[in-house]
Amino acid sequence: MGHSGKVHTIIENGIAKIRFFHPKSNSLPGELLRELSNRITDVSLIPEIRVIVLESEGEKSFCAGASFDELISIKNFFEGKKFFSGFAKVINTMRKSGKLIIARVQGKAVGGGVGLIAAADYALAVDTAEIKLSELALGLGPFVVGPAVERKIGVAAFSEMSIDYEWRSASWAKEKGLYVNIYSSISELDEAVKNLSEKLASANPEATKELKRIFWQDVQNWDILLEQRAELSGRLVLSEFTKNYIEKFKEIIK
Repeated sequence: MGHSGKVHTIIENGIAKIRFFHPKSNSLPGELLRELSNRITDVSLIPEIRVIVLESEGEKSFCAGASFDELISIKNFFEGKKFFSGFAKVINTMRKSGKLIIARVQGKAVGGGVGLIAAADYALAVDTAEIKLSELALGLGPFVVGPAVERKIGVAAFSEMSIDYEWRSASWAKEKGLYVNIYSSISELDEAVKNLSEKLASANPEATKELKRIFWQDVQNWDILLEQRAELSGRLVLSEFTKNYIEKFKEIIK
């Protein structure tokens, strides 16, 4: 996938590690999101795989969310819906996977990145892994990732993040239930991820599959819901209000 990023899978002893990378702080353009979704689907169909570890490269950012370059090039509703459907597809793929998914969060997460963490069944992070839902700063809202984030941390914490769009610390994220544990170094994080994934790899696969099904049993409508949310964002992104916000934002980051 050249300079635009890549998705890499390592399968070993019943554990599938799916690792993504993009030079812009592990942001995820549409092509990379489709690739990520396909990889999760593929490994979920392999009976020998018992657990999936979702991770990204580098030490600074877990995921900076959707690709800003793609966002600013949206010209019509169809392109808008397609853009915002990217994270919807990955979240739904994670939800439907028969495997338990562990998120290894080695750095900060923004927007869609927070959605990926929330859609995992268990997340472990370093203590510098701050989180932020910055969509309102662009005249939008965290509509597509909202259901996953709200399901994990509750309406109050989700509202807080969405309204003031400030950074929240890793300890805040742990307190709210997004992270199960936080660690003071990446090596300690890796040790914890290794121990848990090995434990799950030796568990009864039928039992873990049923657990997964039970965890997600109340959200069968998400295929429709997340598509509606993508349409909502696709409409909003075309509004003069949002266009002006994005123009201002472009100037700031130049």
